[in-house]
Amino acid sequence: MMRQYELVERVRKYNPAADEALLNRAYIYAMRAHGTQKRASGDPFFAHPLEVAAILTDLRLDDATIVAAVLHDTVEDTEATLDEIEKLFGPQIRALVDGLTKLKRIDLVSKQAAQGENFRKLLLAVAADVRVLLVKLADRLHNMRTLHFMPAEKRARIAQETLDIYAALAGRMGMQEMREELEDLAFRNLNPEAYETITRRLNDLEARSERLVEEIEHDLMGRLETRGIPAEVKGRRKEPYSIWRKMERKSVAFEQLSDIFGFRILVGDLDECYRTLGVVHTTWPMVPGRYKDYISTPKQNDYRSIHTTVIGPGRQRVELQIRTRSMDEIAEFGIAAHPLYKEGINDTSRLAQESRAYQWLRRTIDLLAEGDSPEEFLEHTKLELFHDQVFCFTPKGRLIALPRGATPIDFAYAVHTDVGNTAVGCKINGRMAPLLTELQNGDEVEIVRADAQVPPAAWESLVVTGKARSAIRRATRTAVRRQYAGLGRQILERAFERAGKAFSEEKLKGALPRLARGTVEDVLAAVGRGEMFSGDVVKAVYPDYKEERRTPGAPVDGAGWMSMAQDATVKLKLPNGDGGGNGIPIRGLNRDIPVRFAPNGGAVPGDRIVGILTPNEGVTIYPIQSSALAAFDNEPHRWVDVRWDIDIGAAQRFPARLRLQSINEPGSLAQIAQVIADHDGNIDNVAMDRRTPDFTDVVIDLAVWDLKHLNAIIGELRAKRVVSQVQRVTG
Repeated sequence: MMRQYELVERVRKYNPAADEALLNRAYIYAMRAHGTQKRASGDPFFAHPLEVAAILTDLRLDDATIVAAVLHDTVEDTEATLDEIEKLFGPQIRALVDGLTKLKRIDLVSKQAAQGENFRKLLLAVAADVRVLLVKLADRLHNMRTLHFMPAEKRARIAQETLDIYAALAGRMGMQEMREELEDLAFRNLNPEAYETITRRLNDLEARSERLVEEIEHDLMGRLETRGIPAEVKGRRKEPYSIWRKMERKSVAFEQLSDIFGFRILVGDLDECYRTLGVVHTTWPMVPGRYKDYISTPKQNDYRSIHTTVIGPGRQRVELQIRTRSMDEIAEFGIAAHPLYKEGINDTSRLAQESRAYQWLRRTIDLLAEGDSPEEFLEHTKLELFHDQVFCFTPKGRLIALPRGATPIDFAYAVHTDVGNTAVGCKINGRMAPLLTELQNGDEVEIVRADAQVPPAAWESLVVTGKARSAIRRATRTAVRRQYAGLGRQILERAFERAGKAFSEEKLKGALPRLARGTVEDVLAAVGRGEMFSGDVVKAVYPDYKEERRTPGAPVDGAGWMSMAQDATVKLKLPNGDGGGNGIPIRGLNRDIPVRFAPNGGAVPGDRIVGILTPNEGVTIYPIQSSALAAFDNEPHRWVDVRWDIDIGAAQRFPARLRLQSINEPGSLAQIAQVIADHDGNIDNVAMDRRTPDFTDVVIDLAVWDLKHLNAIIGELRAKRVVSQVQRVTG
């Protein structure tokens, strides 16, 4: 276990002005608080926060972060309180320990919903101070180093969670060294056999290639010194997990991998980076397609370096990374290398301006406000965590970094949500291209927009960024809600009219508490979806209103069925059959609210129609003469005025059903089918039942253009000698 003076010395090594008294006070306080507590390994529990602090000293973090690491388990696992910590160590350290204590209470599990919800909590906890995340990552790293003391089932769960969340987050924060160790520790526990196999082969290869690696290092150093470029060259092999992932991704064997060893060239300044690249490329041939300049276009985790692969000595492929020493520090330590942490300053606004990694973290946290479910949030964030990147440009030269596989739709939403919502087309490198084109590095993308556009719901399954998916889902929900609200308004206006009462949003606003809804739109949408009855809304607005039914008087002389509409107690609602009127158009409904035709015949253009609203299912269209409508006589709130809205230029057939009685003789069915074919009808189904030796009942489901078309078929069938009778079925 690390001693008190050792902790102080580790911090003073990179920060001579460290607050020694503060560090000593934290050490003694935590040691006393944890007392005789033990870990699963049998070691004193206090050893764990000290090891976490040691990891953070390797990252050269400020005093407050080191102290928070030493104290991070005290409030959760001992009698210590936050007020006590604030009194002894100040409000800044209290805030860090509080954030870590909340994370300590999160028990991440492999179930998608719980993991997603707790990942949201993790990001919210680091929103105010990213140092909470740095301590949490160090805490996870030490737990992974001692994972072999845990039961096998728990090891697998924690290792998978580490791979899914913590290693990926470390990578996104630019902390490559920590990411690699987390990945390898997780890989060792998840697939020990593969880990041992790859490690053994790497060790064998390293032993055989030791002289070659030294030769390449020597050769590079000599050539650079000759050109007056002082440089440091480091050869290193890749880690087992990255080898395994490449083998899986490219479906190749270990022997087929040609870039297992990489060389890092560290120089003094930016100019020397490009001079070094010139030396390398004029000495050895470059492998086409393997050159990347992350200095001119840094990665979103602040990583900057030049990558190139050449055919080096012995005809071996050699992968080179060229960067300055300051770039190398950022590549290894990521956001932890930011000068703010050396200055002991917590300035999130400055960090957001200077760190692309922190900007990504803030954007991810902003997604929490979009209302997605925890599972969706986790899925979307994982997509962005694990995808490699492509870099594209707007026509004005703005750089947009996107996951590999992104489309112009993703690009549009990355520029701005409104740009994505109104996108209707795009130009890639000056040429019109489909919106589903996969973008490549260096593409210039121009989005063509239309203000009236609403993003199709199908886009959600075609995009790869979480921001695009969230925005599309939100826009779809808004459009559906608006449509339901419009339908609900029409239903309520008619309900108030039947009750003889005036409808207004102001009066409805006053009844919101009685309806248990927050806004007028909530009420309208609930009525439109069928979740709330229009009669209940009338009673909520007018509490004294009582629905009265009058007993109809005796009909006057000569009155009959045709005069029923004159009786005030009988109200008939018949939609216009001529396509006019103020009913809701079917096509307008069908855009966002599910619309289907009634079974057993349906309806065709030209029929007078009515819609029946079914809660959470949509609207079913019936012809007004359908006998099935009798089942809804006592539910007037479900009746919806609808009208046909047919695009004349669009060929669309509609379902209809005919019942025939045909004479049993050879060829009778062929004659019936021929009539339908001659009139351009389409038979979907035929059912036959021989009722007597002489006659057969035939039910035909067919598709026709409209009522006129259907009547023409019926008229022709009635003229056939083999058909004794024919009638349309309407339910």
